[in-house]
Amino acid sequence: MSKIIYTQSNGIVAVIRPAGGDASKAIKDVPDGVAYEIVEDSAIPTDRSFRSAWVQDNKTVKIDMTKAKDQHRKNIRRARKFKFPDLDAEYNKLAEISADTSAVVAKKQALRDAPADSAIAAASDTTALKAQWNTSILGTSPYS
Repeated sequence: MSKIIYTQSNGIVAVIRPAGGDASKAIKDVPDGVAYEIVEDSAIPTDRSFRSAWVQDNKTVKIDMTKAKDQHRKNIRRARKFKFPDLDAEYNKLAEISADTSAVVAKKQALRDAPADSAIAAASDTTALKAQWNTSILGTSPYS
């Protein structure tokens, strides 16, 4: 089935999936003055994990790894946001009884350091980037 792709003013690739499969009838849905391409399904990634990193390259859609890495870091920040309150509560309970808080402090530091992990910068494709997700500190991967 054919689709129409074009790059929106915000830099995100739009994909129009025409009803009935006739892309030529859906061209009217492309904003005036915007360049577009009619492509086959195979030109569009099936994995939408890094959808915001898609870029149009003529008749294909590719993944901009710089944007994908930024999205991965945002996913990490989103995941850790929910971890800090529990760790803060755990820290406070331990501090109240003058117990050792070093393990909690280490967990919090690991969460703070996660977006700067060198494996993110070293990732050459989205498979490597997804594999970098540290479930032991971040929990369930958003890519699974």
